[in-house]
Amino acid sequence: MSELIRPSTVLPANRRPINIHTADGLNLIGEVATPIGDRLGSILTFHPNPTGGGMMDSHIYKKAANRLPHMAGIEIIRFNTRGTTSEAGTSEGEFGGAVTEKFDVEAAIEFAFSDVGVEKLWVMGWSFGTDLALKYAKDPRIISLILLSPPLTNTSQGELEYWAKDGRPITALIPEHDDYLKPPDAAIAFKAIPQINLINVDGAKHLWVGEPAVYRVLTEITKIIAPERLPLTTEF
Repeated sequence: MSELIRPSTVLPANRRPINIHTADGLNLIGEVATPIGDRLGSILTFHPNPTGGGMMDSHIYKKAANRLPHMAGIEIIRFNTRGTTSEAGTSEGEFGGAVTEKFDVEAAIEFAFSDVGVEKLWVMGWSFGTDLALKYAKDPRIISLILLSPPLTNTSQGELEYWAKDGRPITALIPEHDDYLKPPDAAIAFKAIPQINLINVDGAKHLWVGEPAVYRVLTEITKIIAPERLPLTTEF
């Protein structure tokens, strides 16, 4: 008898803890959740601001790791940026205000290719993590960026112009009731990037609370990486 997927549902995957070493000598903790079957793509995630409680276990990312490897064949790589704590432990160092996290981003990208052996890598940022993606995830091996609730707090106009010239696709999910950047403002702020796909989500909030919001985010991710696995199941 099938059961509904709930917030606590954990579907089958190969999961292992990881340690990422930065160029400035820190050890960052994380986890990789890999499909048991075919791996159709991999996502490296950058979490919300740790000063506001953001971490690798922030609920959208934890649910993505718990579900997408099995449901969509998508590998999820999560880690705590410097000074950030989750159930798995605390990464070394101190919060750097989106400055020293440059080393975290670069180390995590290299780890994804060299240690995890990813073949197709997408980078996904949520809130503060979108700033990290836009500022530092410029490695040419990355296929594209996925931005969830971007506040653009630490992203400069020059960095937006970099992506416009780069030309790689960017998808941004903008909540109707976002605390920082609502759809009308996002349309203006991202005007510099002609190839960006702005997806305005009615009724959603910055933290994407509730199963309908989670399902929408996971569906949009899957639409980008493994559209053949849609629609995502709601039962197991």
